[in-house]
Amino acid sequence: MASTFFTWLRSPAAREYFFSTHFWGPAANWGLPLAALADLSKDEEVISGTMTPTLALYSMVFMRFAWRVQPRNYLLFACHATNSVAQSVQEARFINYWYYGGREKKFGLAGSESKGPVTQAIEAAKEAT
Repeated sequence: MASTFFTWLRSPAAREYFFSTHFWGPAANWGLPLAALADLSKDEEVISGTMTPTLALYSMVFMRFAWRVQPRNYLLFACHATNSVAQSVQEARFINYWYYGGREKKFGLAGSESKGPVTQAIEAAKEAT
């Protein structure tokens, strides 16, 4: 298998591939998923709730493009599949942090401190009556 690959690597077809946009486009595009993977370890405060699903949808659209273009561009497909998964994980982290109590757990907020001002006002009105 390795000898077949190295034989192909020395062939004109390999040179044609490595000097085409089918290689350099996806190679340059790997910056998006690599940045998304690096962001997985960052604080949830910095995740953008609008940009993250936009990037996930963008990658899903271009996954289809990479699959439908002839010849199929597997490198571009893998790049966008990786980005789509990483952005989806980021969006799950964002939703958990802002909407399912992740922020409160992180800062140790409990009881009425973790409730919004409207909820606190309603509970205060109920207690007053």
